Amino acid sequence: MARMNANGSISTNQYGTITLEPAPPPSVTNSSLTRGRRPEWLRVRPADSPKYRELYGLFRGKHLHTVCEEAMCPNLGECWGRGTATFLLMGDTCTRSCGFCKIKTGRGAGLDPDEPRRVAESIRAMGLSHAVLTSVNRDEQPDGGAWVFAESLYWIRRLQPGCTVEVLIPDFRGDWAALQMVMDAQPEILNHNTETVPRLYRTVRPQAKYMRSMELLQRAKRMDGEALTKSGIMVGLGETWDEILQVMDDLRAHDVDIMTIGQYLQPSRFHLPIERYYTPDEFALLKEEGERRGFKWMESGPLVRSSYHADGQAHLSPRKLT
Repeated sequence: MARMNANGSISTNQYGTITLEPAPPPSVTNSSLTRGRRPEWLRVRPADSPKYRELYGLFRGKHLHTVCEEAMCPNLGECWGRGTATFLLMGDTCTRSCGFCKIKTGRGAGLDPDEPRRVAESIRAMGLSHAVLTSVNRDEQPDGGAWVFAESLYWIRRLQPGCTVEVLIPDFRGDWAALQMVMDAQPEILNHNTETVPRLYRTVRPQAKYMRSMELLQRAKRMDGEALTKSGIMVGLGETWDEILQVMDDLRAHDVDIMTIGQYLQPSRFHLPIERYYTPDEFALLKEEGERRGFKWMESGPLVRSSYHADGQAHLSPRKLT
């Protein structure tokens, strides 16, 4: 693991060295932002373009949420600028408290039965050929809100025929009937993120279970063999290289087709600190490792997030839409 010395230099490994500002004193721990400038490869342009402003107005007008905003995605400007976005279903409040996530925690309002139709109307207004749907966790709901995913798919098929859909779902606490409801709606891509290595689950995903996530992905493939399955992790939380490779092996053993890997970026001083920054060369090596293991699509880079380039991945689907 990389360590910062008194002069502020982080020695990563044979793939490069990153220079940051001096480390904070030992007394400053989880209640402080990770100190130092971001490496050059993590700097992004502010989100502002005519298309960005158009989409912002569209989402606000239909009272919709996007995970792009709620999770402070670094690719928001790029994706919105080319007319793509990830819709956040079931409100903006999550029943879980993952150590990396910017979305607020608490008990959300009641589910809106009209939300699926409004999402589909927005997709039609944007003229999308591919859409990504995700949600907060709603553990207080009997089926975790699975019906909202299914109903949204129904309305998208009805209002925007030919549009492919990726659903990024929670684990539904292992409710396989809820998963079946989503798979029966036939998304082209079923995504469920592993997020990190098993050893770090207690601090990164305290209410989740690593093997439950693996089982969900495998069951999804068995429920619908034409659906692509997908999962992703963040790096920079204290995992080792070998642990990353083990997650790759586990995902392939559970029939996962697509994997994404990106750099963890601390959203606030109340979230887990960044243990280290991975270099672009390291991400390139991880991409090679994934491709060697047989993933149909391997996306690995500093700013990669779960839905990055998802429109290209959908073309791998054998399902033919009319």
